Amino acid sequence: MEKIILGLTEKIVIYGHDGEHAVTGKIDTGASKSSIDLNLALNLKLGPVIESRIVKSAHGNKLRPIIDADILLGGKRVRAKFTLADRGHMRYKVLIGENILRGGYLIDPSLRKSKGESQ
Repeated sequence: MEKIILGLTEKIVIYGHDGEHAVTGKIDTGASKSSIDLNLALNLKLGPVIESRIVKSAHGNKLRPIIDADILLGGKRVRAKFTLADRGHMRYKVLIGENILRGGYLIDPSLRKSKGESQ
C-alpha cells in the first residue's frame, strides 16, 4: 500500500451534518488520539458523543468526550475517533494523532501548509 505524505500542518476537510468545513490542522506524531475543538464540533453539529476517556495532555489528565467524525486528509476520506477539547486558545483547531496516522500516512517535516490557508 502506497503511503500518503503529510507535512506538519495540513488542510483537513471535516464533514459535518450541514456540509463540509476546511481547516488547517496540526499533525502530531506524539499524540495517540486526534482532537477537535469543542466549539468547532458544536458549530458543525458533529456527534453524538460515543464514549468518554481520561486523556493525558500538557494541561494534565482530563475526562474528555469522544465522537466519530469523517474527515478528508491527504486526499483520503477517513472516519476516526476524536476527543473534544477547548482548543480555542490554540493555533490549530484540529490535531491529528497516531490513531489516524497509522492508516497509511508518512510525515515529512519539510512540508507545511501555511496557517492562512483555509483556516
